[in-house]
Amino acid sequence: MKAFKHLRTVIKHKSYVLKYCFRAGLYLQGIFHDMSKFSPTEFLVGIKYYQGDKSPNSAERLDKGVSYSWLHHKGRNKHHIEYWLDFSLKEGAPIVGMRIPEKYVVEMAFDRIAASRVYQKEAYTDKSAYIYYEKGKSHLVMEEQSQKLLENILQKLADEGEEAMIAYIKTQVLSGNKGIYYKNVKGENKENDR
Repeated sequence: MKAFKHLRTVIKHKSYVLKYCFRAGLYLQGIFHDMSKFSPTEFLVGIKYYQGDKSPNSAERLDKGVSYSWLHHKGRNKHHIEYWLDFSLKEGAPIVGMRIPEKYVVEMAFDRIAASRVYQKEAYTDKSAYIYYEKGKSHLVMEEQSQKLLENILQKLADEGEEAMIAYIKTQVLSGNKGIYYKNVKGENKENDR
């Protein structure tokens, strides 16, 4: 029974991300999102630690002190912040976040929105993913401009809804118009340093 419930959760999550990716024009990312969840390393952990209202990786981490499923997952999926960590060339900063390509920041936002929808069920609102992000952002190791873009996308959804978020992504983030790539949803403008 847990196997079926976990499979249903994964498919539901993937279907949300697929829908958002297709709306933004990221067709291949939508199709291939989280395919590693079907590998034995991840899927069997998902069954064993299935809870229905949060990631099984958290329960595995509590049980074993480490989540092998998560270590496997984050190393194979470019829409996770942790995929983009590397050693710094600067003295005193051993691990830093690398600049994340826009399309993966967009998929990252969709992944967070989908997870909020799946786990919160009827309690989900357009503010859910932003609120969850805000609670945990203090411990993130993320490149500044990539983090700003993620915040902008989630804030656009929270403030103006899905249609406005998708329009922002299509016209300002993925359009190739890099002059407005880091434009804050509240009107500030940041220069792109590429």
